[in-house]
Amino acid sequence: MKNIIWGMALLAIAGTGCNKMLQEDVVTNTTDDFYYTKNGFNTAVNAGYAGMRIFYSTERGMTLTNAGTDIITNGSDGNFKFANQYTSQFDARYDHVRELWNGLYQSINNANVAIERADQVKGLDSASKARGVGEALFCRAHYNFILMQTFGSIPLRLHENKVIETAATRDTTTKVYESIITDLLAAESRLPDVQSEWGRATKPAAEHLLARVYLTRASSTDAKPDDYTNAAKYADMVIKNYRFRLLDDPGKIWAQGNENNTETIFAAQYTTDPLYASPDNNACRFFLMQYDVLDGMQRDLPNGTPWKRFRPTAFLLDTLYKERVFDTRYEKFFTTVWFVNKPMTSPKVLKLGDTAVYMPGRPVSAAEVSSKNYLLVGSDKYDEKLYPSLNKFADALRPDNQASGVRPFIAFRLAETYLIAAEAQMKLGNLQGAADNINAVRMRAARQGSTPAETQANQQAMKVNAANIDIDFILDERGRELVGEQLTWFDLKRTGKLLERVKKHNMQATTSIQSFHLRRPIPQDQIDRSSTPFWQNPGY
Repeated sequence: MKNIIWGMALLAIAGTGCNKMLQEDVVTNTTDDFYYTKNGFNTAVNAGYAGMRIFYSTERGMTLTNAGTDIITNGSDGNFKFANQYTSQFDARYDHVRELWNGLYQSINNANVAIERADQVKGLDSASKARGVGEALFCRAHYNFILMQTFGSIPLRLHENKVIETAATRDTTTKVYESIITDLLAAESRLPDVQSEWGRATKPAAEHLLARVYLTRASSTDAKPDDYTNAAKYADMVIKNYRFRLLDDPGKIWAQGNENNTETIFAAQYTTDPLYASPDNNACRFFLMQYDVLDGMQRDLPNGTPWKRFRPTAFLLDTLYKERVFDTRYEKFFTTVWFVNKPMTSPKVLKLGDTAVYMPGRPVSAAEVSSKNYLLVGSDKYDEKLYPSLNKFADALRPDNQASGVRPFIAFRLAETYLIAAEAQMKLGNLQGAADNINAVRMRAARQGSTPAETQANQQAMKVNAANIDIDFILDERGRELVGEQLTWFDLKRTGKLLERVKKHNMQATTSIQSFHLRRPIPQDQIDRSSTPFWQNPGY
């Protein structure tokens, strides 16, 4: 389809980190015959991963999954407020929906090249073929799932484009779900438990995504009777059958250089190599408040480049993280204190390393504010420029503050697998099983006390039982644990809670969000370039 795929553009993908990672040579000036060779097949497989860097850790992916939810609202950047506020500017001409649509369909075509040509590749052994096709099937299913969650019914492209096509139609979500699940089951049967290069798809990655897909279909009009059972089954397989385990310290999950840890199931790869570097990896910038204009502060790499796109809602800070005395996730995931990196002597003295800004997470009196040499910001004074800043994606290894991020993005991790299992068990009527899975996540976040007894008391305070479990509690727990990880908008849509919880908790979107916002607008250029009628989602 000319309007979706512009020929067979095979894109390079690379990795970063401590271990051997997904990487390949950039190939230019190739002929079609090249893709029937072993090197060509590997290039096509690797090119299928390009869509990961279209979606994960990018402005388009972050905006479409975090903004306009119950736990994330807009910062002061005026150019992107409409995505959170669901105003009329969020329409079919919006760059992010066009870029996501076009980029993922191009990556789907890359995967199709590998899938369709594998049997004709010369010199390719059966194990390499099975593994490569499995990776391509995983990527194709992954992108179709993102597209369907975002836009609703979409065109299924299951064959390589060899000629320019301008006709396009939207396939039903029933058909798309069936294709996604078929691809993932086929991928699971072909993929190894582990790969020698980090960043490649694996059997547990396919199973984690299967669990997420079944859970999503189970609450849709396309639901099958065994969807919740399958969601629980595949989540349990990931939890029990592999080397994965939850880290003892939730603050280390996203520590730079530690992304390839025992909790990570699959990660999108980025690199410092300028040959492969992506200008779109900017997650490190989006959640930061405007620290660099305050007394004693200047912009630097450790503190990051504050673009002020996304800030936490009062609901997230005051309600979901209210158990801070027991639960360490707020202090692990959010920066609340900034230290002087630009000393000053007037109008006050601030020495290097002194506290410059502190946000104690509670209201403070005027007298308390005036008694401090630093800027003390109470929770009642947070605004679009001053707020606790999510630090999961902090990137101090960028070459400079103008450079994009270089670190991998953890797309699937075991904490979410436990929460998928919990939700499926709840829907199956096993509330205690749901509580047990949630407790695995909650209790590892319990504060370590000065004595074993104190630690045990904190863990007991974090523990929930069957009576606590309902869909709102599970969404709350996903918010506490997975904030910023490009899941929240999908979670709220999947559970039928988007309108209710946004209206209740996101004051910037309360009056503007409507039922048609459950789907994003189809890009206008897709509609304009189609030679057959291509209907827009209602409301846009």
